[in-house]
Amino acid sequence: MHEDRLSYAAVTPARNEAENLARLAEAMLAQTQRPEAWVIVDDGSTDGTAEVAAALAREHDWIRFAHAPAGDAAEALAAGRRGGRVVRSFNAGLALLEAEPDVVIKIDADVSVEPDYFERLVAEFALDPSLGMASGTCYELEDGVWTPKHVSRGHVRGATRAYRRACLDDAGPLEERLGWDGIDEIRASLAGWRTTSFPHLAFRHHRWMGERDGSAKAAWEGQGDVAHFLGYRFSYLLLRTAFHATRDPAAVGLLRGYLRGLVQRQPRYSDHAVRAHLRRQQRARELLPRAREALGRRLA
Repeated sequence: MHEDRLSYAAVTPARNEAENLARLAEAMLAQTQRPEAWVIVDDGSTDGTAEVAAALAREHDWIRFAHAPAGDAAEALAAGRRGGRVVRSFNAGLALLEAEPDVVIKIDADVSVEPDYFERLVAEFALDPSLGMASGTCYELEDGVWTPKHVSRGHVRGATRAYRRACLDDAGPLEERLGWDGIDEIRASLAGWRTTSFPHLAFRHHRWMGERDGSAKAAWEGQGDVAHFLGYRFSYLLLRTAFHATRDPAAVGLLRGYLRGLVQRQPRYSDHAVRAHLRRQQRARELLPRAREALGRRLA
C-alpha cells in the first residue's frame, strides 16, 4: 500500500443477503485498494448468508465473519430495519476491528462497485481534512437503464457510507432506529465536518425502494415517521411529499407517517441542537437549491 494512502476497513450488516453478498464479495476482492479488514455481520439470516460469509472468512485472512447481537428471531426484516438492527450489527462489526483505520465504511450487501471505487473514495478524505462523511452517487435500474438517484447537498448515501474515524466518534453513538443516517450527518456538521456524496463516484443499488419494508407505501410511511421524530417543518414536509409524489404516488405515505406520529404523540428526538439545525436547512430560501440538487442540478 502506498504510504500516502489512508487506511480503511469495511463493515457489512447482512440479513438474508446470500445472493447479494456473493456479488459484493466479487467487487471487494477486485478492489485496487483492499480494506485492512472487511467484517460481515450476519443478523439471523435463514437463507445461507452466514454460510457465504463464513466461507469468505476461511478463504481470506482479511475478511471476518460475526453474528449480530441476539434479537427476536421472529422479528420481520422491515421491523428490524425500523428498530435499528442494522446499527447494532454495524457496531458489532466495528468492535471486531483489531486496528483503528483512518476511514470506516458501512457497505450494504445489496450494492456493487467498480474495482477502484474505494481507492478513489478514500482518496477524497486524504485530499480534504475537513471531510468527515462521504459516499458515491447511487444508481438504480429503471426500465433496463442504470439511473442516478440524486440527493441534496450534504446527504451521504447509507449504502456505502464512509466515515473518517474521528468524525464517527463525533457523530456517534448512532441511533438504533430508522433515521439514524440523518442524525449522524447533522451531528457531524455541528462538529464542523463536511459531508457529501460525490457525483463522479458511482455505485449500483440492486434493491428497489420498499423491498425491505414490503412495499413502497410502507417505506414512505417509515420516512414520514422519521420526519415526525426529527421535527420537520410541516410546510417542508408538504412540499417534499408533493415533490416525490409527482414521480411515485406512494410518496403520500410521507404525510401519513408524519400525521400518525403527531396524532399518537410519539416522542421527538431529544437533541434540540440537531432538530434546530435540521429546521434551518428546511427554511424557504434553502428549498430551491435543495430541489436543484435532488434533480441533479437540472433546474435553471
